[in-house]
Amino acid sequence: MKNLSLILNAVLAVAVIVLFILVLGDKNKGAQSQTYMMNDSTMAMVLPVAYVNVDSLLINYQFAKESNESLMKKQEDSRLDLNVKANQLRGEMAEFQRKLENNAFLSRERAEQEQARLIKKEQDLQQLNAKLSNDLMVSQQKMSEQLRDTINKFLKEFNKEKKYQIILSNTSNDNILLAEDAYDITSEVIEALNKRYKK
Repeated sequence: MKNLSLILNAVLAVAVIVLFILVLGDKNKGAQSQTYMMNDSTMAMVLPVAYVNVDSLLINYQFAKESNESLMKKQEDSRLDLNVKANQLRGEMAEFQRKLENNAFLSRERAEQEQARLIKKEQDLQQLNAKLSNDLMVSQQKMSEQLRDTINKFLKEFNKEKKYQIILSNTSNDNILLAEDAYDITSEVIEALNKRYKK
């Protein structure tokens, strides 16, 4: 009696799995789901899931490369401008110190005025440094948002045909520890994004 109950439960379980696959398969005709037989005669389903390696995407997507190069150029230009002004200030401070040591100022008031001017110039340089750093941070944030929006909009269009239930992002294998290569759609997405960007 017990054996008959176990056999009936096993047959019912297989029937439920088959029905589930058939019903889900009809809803997702275009999806990348497949069924296959496992070694104990039960069926399993490959889910319509994919992932994109974000590191590879950022390295190979032309828009991301150009945006990053533009940001790096802006950062280099800012740093160069700041370094020129800092070197100029150091020169003026060294000149002030030399004049002070040689009593080259006509009066004490004149020395104090020059010292106040240099202190003000140093404060202005610090404020400029803070402003440039903030501007770069804002530019980087805008670029990241624009890139994220571009990719998200593209993936919505891309997925109309592919019909994945979920597309995951993977950065340096942080989120996905192990996955079959068939689930990795990174190169397909990069190729389509670059074609779209060239237009």
